[in-house]
Amino acid sequence: MYSEWASLSSLIHNGNEENFSVLGKFPMVEGKAVAVSVVKHLAGNLGISQAAEPSPLTTDREVLWCMEVVCFGLSLPLSEHDTIRDCVFVYCEWLSALHPVPKISVPKPVCEDPNLYARKMINHFHNLFVPRKGEAWPFLYLDIGHDVINRQAVLCHRVLRTLQTLAQVSNRMNRETWESLLLFLLAINDTLLGPPTVKDDVGDQLCERVLSVLFEVWLLACSRCFPSPPLWKTFREMCMNWRHRMALIEQWNRVNLVLTSKLLEFMYGPSFPELKVSEEDAQLIPSGMTNDCIAQAWYRFLHCIGDPVDLCHPAIISQTQKFLQYAITSEDVVDPYQHPCLTQLPKIFSKAIRGIAVLVDSFLGMPKASLIGLTSGRTVTTSHSTATTNSGPSSTSSLTSVLSNLGQDTRPPLAPARPKCNSILHMFGEWLFEAAHIGCHGSTHISDNSRLGEASTKRPSSLLLDGSVRKSIGSGNSLGIQGMVVNASPSFSPASSQPASLNDATELPPTLTIEKFESGRAEALGALCRIFCAKKTGEEILPVYLARFYLALQQGLRIPEDRSGDARVCGEVLSSIILNSADLFRLDLDGVQVLVPYVLDALEIILPDKELSPKSQYVSKTELRRASIHLLLSMLVLPLHFQTLPIRELSSGSEKNYNPLTFIQLKPRLMNLLINALQVESDPQNTQMLLGGLLLSVQDAAAYEEMEQGIQLDQGPDTPSNLLSSASDTMSSHSLSDYRSLTEDLPELQEGDAAFGNLYYDYPCRLSKNSAHALFVQATYLVCHRLMSSWKSDLNVSLAALELLAGLARTHIRKTARKLTDDLECKRAVKWLCDYVAQQCSRPPPAHSKDLHSSIVAAFQTAATWLSAHPFLLHDKECLTTVLEVVELGISGTKSQGKPGEPIKMKEEKELKPASMRVRDAAEALLTVILEQVGYFPSPCGAESLSSLLDEAALLRHCRSPSSLTPPFHRNCSNSFYSEQYKGSSPLHHFRYFVIENSTMLALLEEPLGVSDEQDSQPTVTLLIRGPFGRHAWSMQLRHLPRHKSGSKYHAPNPGRPIPMGETSVRPDFKPRYFPESVDRIPLCKVDHSIPSLESTFVEDEKSSMEHAHLARLMERQVAAEAAAMQKSKALLEQIRDSGGQVECTPPPVCHEFQTARLFLSHFGFLSSESLKEPLNSPIAPLMALDINQPGFSHDLETLDGISCRTCDTVHLFYVRARQKTADEILSNVNSSSTVNPHFLEFLSSLGWPVSVHKHPGWSGHVSTSWRVTESSSGFDLPVSDHGGSLYNGENKVLYWADVNSEIAFVVPTLKSQKFMDTISTDGSLTSGELSSGPASFDRSFSDRGYLPPTPVPPEKPMRTFSLDLERQQQLAQQDGSAGASSSNMANEIMPPAPPPPTRQKRLGRQGPGSLHSSGGDTKVLVVWLESFEDWINVPIGDLLNSMATGLEGGTRPSERESFVIFLHALQTGLLRVKLQGPSGRMTLATPLVDGMVVSRRVLGTLVRQTSLNMCRRRRLENDAYHPPHVRRRLKIQEMTQKYMIKMSEPELYTYLFSSPPS
Repeated sequence: MYSEWASLSSLIHNGNEENFSVLGKFPMVEGKAVAVSVVKHLAGNLGISQAAEPSPLTTDREVLWCMEVVCFGLSLPLSEHDTIRDCVFVYCEWLSALHPVPKISVPKPVCEDPNLYARKMINHFHNLFVPRKGEAWPFLYLDIGHDVINRQAVLCHRVLRTLQTLAQVSNRMNRETWESLLLFLLAINDTLLGPPTVKDDVGDQLCERVLSVLFEVWLLACSRCFPSPPLWKTFREMCMNWRHRMALIEQWNRVNLVLTSKLLEFMYGPSFPELKVSEEDAQLIPSGMTNDCIAQAWYRFLHCIGDPVDLCHPAIISQTQKFLQYAITSEDVVDPYQHPCLTQLPKIFSKAIRGIAVLVDSFLGMPKASLIGLTSGRTVTTSHSTATTNSGPSSTSSLTSVLSNLGQDTRPPLAPARPKCNSILHMFGEWLFEAAHIGCHGSTHISDNSRLGEASTKRPSSLLLDGSVRKSIGSGNSLGIQGMVVNASPSFSPASSQPASLNDATELPPTLTIEKFESGRAEALGALCRIFCAKKTGEEILPVYLARFYLALQQGLRIPEDRSGDARVCGEVLSSIILNSADLFRLDLDGVQVLVPYVLDALEIILPDKELSPKSQYVSKTELRRASIHLLLSMLVLPLHFQTLPIRELSSGSEKNYNPLTFIQLKPRLMNLLINALQVESDPQNTQMLLGGLLLSVQDAAAYEEMEQGIQLDQGPDTPSNLLSSASDTMSSHSLSDYRSLTEDLPELQEGDAAFGNLYYDYPCRLSKNSAHALFVQATYLVCHRLMSSWKSDLNVSLAALELLAGLARTHIRKTARKLTDDLECKRAVKWLCDYVAQQCSRPPPAHSKDLHSSIVAAFQTAATWLSAHPFLLHDKECLTTVLEVVELGISGTKSQGKPGEPIKMKEEKELKPASMRVRDAAEALLTVILEQVGYFPSPCGAESLSSLLDEAALLRHCRSPSSLTPPFHRNCSNSFYSEQYKGSSPLHHFRYFVIENSTMLALLEEPLGVSDEQDSQPTVTLLIRGPFGRHAWSMQLRHLPRHKSGSKYHAPNPGRPIPMGETSVRPDFKPRYFPESVDRIPLCKVDHSIPSLESTFVEDEKSSMEHAHLARLMERQVAAEAAAMQKSKALLEQIRDSGGQVECTPPPVCHEFQTARLFLSHFGFLSSESLKEPLNSPIAPLMALDINQPGFSHDLETLDGISCRTCDTVHLFYVRARQKTADEILSNVNSSSTVNPHFLEFLSSLGWPVSVHKHPGWSGHVSTSWRVTESSSGFDLPVSDHGGSLYNGENKVLYWADVNSEIAFVVPTLKSQKFMDTISTDGSLTSGELSSGPASFDRSFSDRGYLPPTPVPPEKPMRTFSLDLERQQQLAQQDGSAGASSSNMANEIMPPAPPPPTRQKRLGRQGPGSLHSSGGDTKVLVVWLESFEDWINVPIGDLLNSMATGLEGGTRPSERESFVIFLHALQTGLLRVKLQGPSGRMTLATPLVDGMVVSRRVLGTLVRQTSLNMCRRRRLENDAYHPPHVRRRLKIQEMTQKYMIKMSEPELYTYLFSSPPS
């Protein structure tokens, strides 16, 4: 830098003539006497002991003579301390002449020409710091007490303080004075710091002070009078002589940091992350210093100590005149580099490299939060989870902070405006590369002379690489780093930064071996990793830098043998690389795949070692393992992606016949490492990350095998329809180590596992250890075992494990012949889940908490997933028993079958005490899945709906009765009783509505369905069953004959009348008697007269007489009526006989009219006396009739049908092109396929299947179009030929996926869809405020729907009504046009609605709009595809939320902080990088996706879908106000029961059933 300028070092070393006084020519005694007397008199006028007086010196000659005396006084022996002190005081006062206001004691000549005299005084001060004549420093003070040294140090401090103040306040100093001051400071620093360090000498005491004054005054000079190049060159040369002093590096770091802080501020603006320095250090920069001056000073100060890597070479540091002089005069030191003070070089080197690393971090935009220990000698003691001082992991990017969410890095993001990697490497790369290579053993060694040469310090030029090498680097196919290394400059040699003296360890003392410099090397490698991991999307890094970086990492990743034994340990270098290179394989670094084998070697040391002991005490074991897991997660998909692509060796000395390693050969090692790491991991966050990686590996392998074979899942009649019925039997040539090694540390199975067989231990060893099936077996066993043994107490880990098991249940694997093993594995997994639930429920009461119950609920949901995915499990008696026992435990709190030997507890003997209501709800849901869905999903309605698509109006369209077909039905009308198809009465009036057990609503239609057939008219009833788990339609017939005999008549044919006999029988004529005739002949006795006659009783009681007379009249009337009927019958008979006819006895005709509703309820036991009794603990009877004529019934019925029996979630997808920051730009990207990546469209197709919003009966992303089938508006069904995803914007189509537990819609919002949603929100009929029940609320006017309801009649005064009068009152009510009052007047005693049960309402909280659907369960999930990964920080999430309305918000605006975001970035290799962002809470982000994971396109859609579902499920578990769907439906049914029930007695109910429904 200053090669063309002359140095002033000789002037400093030889001294200045002005420093010598004329009194030095005389004997010491005479000179001393003159100095003592004169200086004492001069000091008396300074105002120290008395008031200051004007100086008597008035001429230049007088002043110069006195200055000769003071100059001599400053050189007196230290024993003359008082005189020396007075000399210092005199000069310090006289230097005030350069102040704006000089002191009164300053001589007049000095005030008139202050710069001239100031230069002389500054030069004279040098005598205070130099050794006295005849005394050799540093042995000057060896025989003098510390008191003398301390007093001398005080005087030196006084001089330094005076000069520092002078430089700060003076505005009269000219350039010559500034240069004199700077040369003086250089001289005294060289005098004190140049010799080898001696503990507690004056140089050691003043070291920090003199350096701080030098650097601070030099900064002032840069602002006031910028130093000349000779001064800068001298400054650099002097600093290089003091590099054995720790204080020099501290002051160098201090000034560099302050200047860098100012440099970043004006170079990159205020938005760039600020490098915070202490207020004291911030004062170092003068206020008037220009930006150009700061930049010039920054660069010069940065290079003032030369090459920092020289600090690890004692031979170079000791090559100074002072060290040579010390070696000559010392008997103990043979060579200069053996001086004891050089033992501090490892620490000095580490602090210097660490200072450079901090500068690198500052330019990357992630400055350190604390700089203690970097700019001073103070040390700081920190825990493992915080930044440390002496190792690579001390950097802010070393992952030392605790992560709040799964896989999320809490480090501040890299600054978007950060400089390019090449720019930073141009500035710091040479130093860092050299420091990274120290101690490396290479094939080429260079001498010290070449190391000290100028050529080796120049930055290597990219022109050294020819075009072919660059092409091989960029292609990524051949990964031609080898040629680059061979053709590069000599500085590429791993040992080029190390002299021969360091290679020969025998010549160095033990404290200076190369291992002692490992900390500094770790810092350098960590900084390099951070630089290269800061590469932006599309940024190019010079191949020469990539090659040097890869070589440095290759050497750093080598695992040295521990000198204390054969075990390998994780040293500081390896720790620093791992901690700072988490993003290494997530970037598009050309040829970075050559490092995969070396990184894998390092991870195999760290992850499987449960008792890992890092060599550095500042490295956190947990953080080191977490960084290792990040690297592992970015490598899991590489083998199946690159397959047989060879990996080039970095070494140039490889053999010609060497067989290169391929990526597919690394798969067994990666899988073995993953499972071994999961087996020993104890940190919850690390465990969840490994679980995500394990599911990724299984699903990626399964998808790869399925794609490779090109076959579909075999579900023939002889094959169980499970998702596991496929695995590879092909053995790979590169297999995992014996599988028994994975389980040898696991405890043995419990006794309960014996029932499921012990085939597992033998089975995996006979499988292909590379197949997806083998991974499934290992994952299932290991995860289930650890879930029971060690993960059950941690909620997040338990949830992650259950999510993995649910993902395994859905995984499609190729067919295998080992179906028995599949069955056993599935049975074992389900049994583990049941045991987990039982064990969690059996924990003591203090352990029961919300988290515990959340894990139980998740386990029930996972069990439902397994059973629905593998229906054959319920065919196994043991499995079915185990599952039902756990369901019983969840619902009731205990099992009927207790421990062995205990009696079976019957249902009526048990007390219902579930662990919690949430657990009971989850168990009920599982029971319903077992009874209704397992083996029957998807139903004929498709996966879109678990409920029947039939409703009241749809059933009426198929009725035989002509009266029910009065409205003009249309075949295409669905959701019918909400539409305008009925111009007459409501279809609801053809049904009878009942509620059973306050939880199930029945709608009974008594009219037969289908074509009329008078010959086969059976009692038929059609039911619409609305329960907690959906709406189901049943049609039932009462049959007395089997169907194959239904066509024949069921009565015997008439055989014809027999021929009458001619004989007439004798018909005796007698009068019937009640008693025999002998009774009349028996005389009466007194006892007979004791019983009064009936007539006598009437005389005594007038009322009885009246009643008897009335009864007699009725009897007479009845006798007369019977006699008339008899007479009429005789007359008819005689008439028939007279006409010659015959009376034929024929069977009665077949009945064609039935009250099937009554028959159904009776046959099913709902009308028994016990069933109709009101329970003691509930005011609701088991069977309640509902009054459909009350206003609002149809509205509430629609609302009930609008509550899904599954959870509904929505994921919105966005495509962000490079540098886009506004929502409008982002929403416009998907309008055309030309503006999106083709892989984005491929990704969309893998998320779900497209459905038409207007024909879709399930969830469609918004409540206005969900759970209903409507006629689409004109233009909505037009095909879209070219789109970038806008087809699925929710207007016409969405992507949909569902299982038995949940349904999810994927929507790609556009500007058009946003306007459409705004229109919906402004339409009163489509808002979610009307109970979020759909687009047309039931409570609107019936005339708007096409039918007029009967007008309700307000009830009159209650009065008792007999049951025999009910039918007559109904007829009168209908004749009066008050059909709506028929059922209300039936008893005229309808009770007011009772308040709903409080047990559930306490959890509901405030019910706002959309609460019936969401109940706090609405979660915003965004999937953002990024063209440039750095744009993730600029995505306007808050603005995009405006286009994500679902109608479930409940009137509250969604918050950006409460949203989950999945960022996806496509790499050039075809893989994708994942970044997760979400709110922090007790539950971390869900799996299987983990922040930073690299996934393949094969499984991207599946993983995103599963992660989105799991995110929403975790959020629902965390929400106290959330109710499962079946609970919300049950609550709605209970609400309708309270609102519309008809309070009737048992006789009134029977009468109601015998009456016909109004039509």
